[in-house]
Amino acid sequence: MGGNKRFEIISTQGAFEIFRVIVDNKTGVNYLYVTNGTSGGLTPLLDQDGKPIITKQN
Repeated sequence: MGGNKRFEIISTQGAFEIFRVIVDNKTGVNYLYVTNGTSGGLTPLLDQDGKPIITKQN
């Protein structure tokens, strides 16, 4: 994952309303970043138990 980059975009979807999944390469935590025009928001992705989704690091 990502080499020296702290954050890495692993998925992008949409055109005007854009959804991106970003991984923090230091912690493995996945975040959802959504933009719509000039607005946006960021939140951690959670599993069914309410715990953050973690990408396993090699």
